[in-house]
Amino acid sequence: MAIAELPLADTLARPLRDLRISVTDRCQFRCTYCMPREVFGRDFVFLPREQLLTFEELTRLALVFAGLGVRKLRLTGGEPLLRRDLEELVAMLAGIGGIQDIALTTNGALLAGKAQTLAAAGLRRVTVSLDSLDDAVFMALNDAGFPAARVLDAITAAASAGLAPVKVNMVVRRGVNEQSILPMAAHFRHSGHVLRFVEYMDVGTTNGWRLEEVVPAAEIISLIGGQWPLQPVEAAYPGEVARRYRYLDGGGEIGVIASVTQPFCRGCTRARLSADGKLYTCLFAGSGHDLRGPLRAGTSDQALRELVTTIWARRADRYSEQRTRQTSRAQPVKPKVEMSRIGG
Repeated sequence: MAIAELPLADTLARPLRDLRISVTDRCQFRCTYCMPREVFGRDFVFLPREQLLTFEELTRLALVFAGLGVRKLRLTGGEPLLRRDLEELVAMLAGIGGIQDIALTTNGALLAGKAQTLAAAGLRRVTVSLDSLDDAVFMALNDAGFPAARVLDAITAAASAGLAPVKVNMVVRRGVNEQSILPMAAHFRHSGHVLRFVEYMDVGTTNGWRLEEVVPAAEIISLIGGQWPLQPVEAAYPGEVARRYRYLDGGGEIGVIASVTQPFCRGCTRARLSADGKLYTCLFAGSGHDLRGPLRAGTSDQALRELVTTIWARRADRYSEQRTRQTSRAQPVKPKVEMSRIGG
């Protein structure tokens, strides 16, 4: 499907380039930093099927966003692979002119059996969450009894399907899994995959931004660099969220996502579409703009473009910057190791 692009920017001159599409609000895991069991327990009411956007509706909206400058789509959840026949959506999205990249973020539980089909449908990249190689630590974090070995198997399957290099995200939480930083780095060195360390943050507004539990990105880089010297790598594109480093001995590359200590709001080009059709102009936003209503009421594509244009043009979000600044006054992040060197 061809598109005619209309340049679009928000109040801080940030373009709209990336759209995260949630296809479900459900997940098998109950990760303590994302969907903690005390919130998402047996009595939690998830969205009924009829409230989810259909694949046709998602594709129509993606076409609208492509016409406004979006070039990258990322499928998320919940756990996106819980959505039945997801490869059909991937194939539909891959047919949109102007879309250069379709990626998927997953916990890996179902990936091994789906990787080949997804790649054949047009999926280009995959990011897999893995917070420790130690099963006691990892299973305590995912709160679902799921072992690390099965996630590693999923990464291997994704690579075999042509989705390499796989990005592996490790959320680091002080007092919980920071002891896993070096073992994770050692495991993925020379693997061809890219391990990325993510500062523990306000995912879904569930953890209250307890800064004493944040391991700053600078501390992580200092720790790894003390073992294997590192060198900074230039960003691959404007607005890239991960700060990249390469091992000087040729062992590959790592990244750090420092949403708390080094917010990247001013370069953010991302929007999020929830499974029930709400548009969020910040990944941390607590409320969004309804697109499902107009979509199902028969609104034309042109009217939808105008609606999204109005929403984005008014965007002034700098949530991470502002929240970190406010919280840091009361809870300063105190590094536990020397941060003046990267190693070597």
